[in-house]
Amino acid sequence: MDEINTNVSRRRFLQATGVTGAAATVALTVPGAGPDSGTAEAQTARRQPNTVVTKNICHQCPARCGIDVYTTDGRVHAIHGNPDHPIANGKLCPKGPLGVYILYDPDRWRGPMRRTNPAKGRDVDPGFVPISWDEALDMVADRLKGLRERGESHRFAMLSGRGWGTTDIGMMGQFGSLYGTPNSNIGHSSMCSDGSMKARFFTDGNDSYNAHDYRNCNYLMMFGCGFLEAFRPYNYNMQMWGYMRGRKTPKTRVTAVDVHMNTTLAASDRALLIKPGTDGALALSMAHVILTEGLWEKSFVGDFADRLNHFVAGQDVSEAAVPEPVEDPETGEMVTPAIEGEGFVPRWTHGLVDWWNIELKDRTPEWAAEITDIPAEMIRTVAREFGSTRPAMAIFERGAHAHTNGVFNAMAIHALNGLVGAVFAKGGMMYQMGPSYGALPANVADYRDDYAENGPWRQQPRIDMQGNRDGYLLARNMQQEVGPNSLAGTPYKLDTILFYQNNAIWTAPNGQVWEEAMKEVFVIDTSPFPSEAGHFADLILPDHTYLERYQDCGPMPLEGWAHAHLRVPAIAPIHDTRYFGDVLIEIGKRMGGRMAEYFEILDNSENVLRHMARGFEANPGDNGVDGWEAWVEKGIWYKKPYMWQLRDGTFYEWDGIDYARPMDAEEVKTRLLRTPSGKFEFRSGRLEEHAEWIAEMTGRDPATVMFPIWEPPVHPGGGDLYLSTPKVALHAEGRGSNIPMVIAHLQPTVGGRGEAFVEIHPETARARGISDFDMVRITSEVGSIEARCRIFNGTRPDTIVLPMEYGHWASGRWSNAVPTGHSGDCTVNQSDRVTGQCMYYSTKVRVAKA
Repeated sequence: MDEINTNVSRRRFLQATGVTGAAATVALTVPGAGPDSGTAEAQTARRQPNTVVTKNICHQCPARCGIDVYTTDGRVHAIHGNPDHPIANGKLCPKGPLGVYILYDPDRWRGPMRRTNPAKGRDVDPGFVPISWDEALDMVADRLKGLRERGESHRFAMLSGRGWGTTDIGMMGQFGSLYGTPNSNIGHSSMCSDGSMKARFFTDGNDSYNAHDYRNCNYLMMFGCGFLEAFRPYNYNMQMWGYMRGRKTPKTRVTAVDVHMNTTLAASDRALLIKPGTDGALALSMAHVILTEGLWEKSFVGDFADRLNHFVAGQDVSEAAVPEPVEDPETGEMVTPAIEGEGFVPRWTHGLVDWWNIELKDRTPEWAAEITDIPAEMIRTVAREFGSTRPAMAIFERGAHAHTNGVFNAMAIHALNGLVGAVFAKGGMMYQMGPSYGALPANVADYRDDYAENGPWRQQPRIDMQGNRDGYLLARNMQQEVGPNSLAGTPYKLDTILFYQNNAIWTAPNGQVWEEAMKEVFVIDTSPFPSEAGHFADLILPDHTYLERYQDCGPMPLEGWAHAHLRVPAIAPIHDTRYFGDVLIEIGKRMGGRMAEYFEILDNSENVLRHMARGFEANPGDNGVDGWEAWVEKGIWYKKPYMWQLRDGTFYEWDGIDYARPMDAEEVKTRLLRTPSGKFEFRSGRLEEHAEWIAEMTGRDPATVMFPIWEPPVHPGGGDLYLSTPKVALHAEGRGSNIPMVIAHLQPTVGGRGEAFVEIHPETARARGISDFDMVRITSEVGSIEARCRIFNGTRPDTIVLPMEYGHWASGRWSNAVPTGHSGDCTVNQSDRVTGQCMYYSTKVRVAKA
């Protein structure tokens, strides 16, 4: 922590400390300095506030915004954006200042607790009693050792939510590797946005979120991503929006697609209200127009040998047979002979002609209009704008891919980026580079005992069946299936489950099944706060809040260049809590054998972080961070620029001055387009490799599953209205539900104050005898809830919208009091067999006046 200095503006200081008038000129003192304590001056000094500013990283969403935390006389009272942080740039979103409320939440757990009531249920008092940390950690270690001794260590699972880096998520992996369980870290990504990551992986080889160059983009096409509500990194996105739509010349043109009018659509040039689950049809028809009108980026995609456009609606085309290179008799160099005829010659893409012939040739705007409810001429106009503007890019998230046809919707949208050459281009998208961390104190592979290497757990699948031919072979995680699988005993029943930053009992669709499953399992919850998972817990091991701990935060995709963040405690823990990473280390020390030896070497999470920071010594950041002390002082290490860029059909690497070193095809395949072909794949090699398995599991045609195709979505639930459950700006990724200020301003589009409203179209309400502010009952085949409605012309007549934030029953006094049902209680649990994506938006419901 640093003493506040003259770089802090007077206005900022007055805002942060509340000091005004003449007192402001003498507001700061240095601890331990000043006049003798017995003098009158000393008595005056003791009455003056002692303010320090700590560099930290916001926890309200994954963006990694740098924050300045103001602590005066031992109490945190203000949070502002760090002006020296390249994501925050001195700014924060509406969620940023909420850390003060989170730190001092009166409903926080005060220390470790043990359940005394064996019965579990929503209305059952757990009978928690305080216990010591030694007692709690011994209890966990003894239980885990017992499972290991019986050869049942696979029945222990750790589930994570918003993980941050090496000392939490990484520590879970190390713990599980040494202990011996396939369930060492089942992440929440399948309940977040794995569908978008896998769609990119199948097409351009990037199995992650994209970084974006919004600053230089001239056309932005957005599908179901809530850019000004919840898209990441939210604070930075708002800054970029102000630049793109304000100072930038030319201003970035924006078309936004969603099922209801939200802030993003209202602020865009064009808002398209699309029928839920049909985004893929819109993207396919846009691709059809781009090709038939010759608007594709030929330097990246390729072109016909005769330079004429042979993409004609309803007609097949052929791909040219590229001749083998021959020796030039004059130079002796190997050259490729000229190609005769009309065949298409690809450059950095694979399978475009096949895609056209199998799918695109008939996907006209008129065809898409019948499916999407968007007029054909509007589709044609948008496609022409997108295809003729450079740089342009299309971005998307759950609104487009959390459906039964989600993998194809997402691939079709991302294919638009391939057609306009947006990948790795200026004003386009790229993958995120990682930081230059140092080695950990020990290598985990050197400490695995025989059980960890060869124990019976090795023969067991993950509880969620991820990576299994009988389950979800290509998925990253399948967290939504953990509770149902354990309850069914398929592939086995869990004995012990640990939740970190996770409340799957509430966030998973049809959470009622999880409630039944957790009645049979020993539950360990590590949240600092009460939650539905905590209500079912047998043991509470409360974490620090983010203002009370050291913690590394790896990079969230931004603009591609490498960055690494550090949380620094602004205050000593105010309760008897412990950082989760240290809890795992302490349990590990109690496990005995080689596992204990490893965690003894790690010692604690701060020691791990200090070792990681040694990597900055050889590669200092642009801000001068060259080790631990500088990392603590600045809160971030970063290194610009991004190392690669596509220019006029050639990939270049940064040489220290410019993007000047051309890359050959093998380098591109290894570093950038990491697909089987080393190109952007309209015909996915990875999906083609598994086409028979996909056909077996889904009944799809193995001859077409490797392409972005149109497949009508399937909507379970038994209702006649689509249920959309988006995030809103103050959703805070699930960490603001017990803050009264958040509750009071949750849903500004329809005047939501004090509760979450159901948005319903006037025609839909009138047909059901529903009036504005009526309580309505929302029912599906899995459950029923009640919520208050607002009649809103901005929602489609076939859709209702209820933000997924409230309906809590065990998350704190204010959260529990909100009179809104939880959308998950009537959402069918359905997963994409290919990507693993949880289909939050596939359910249809019935609505009636309550």
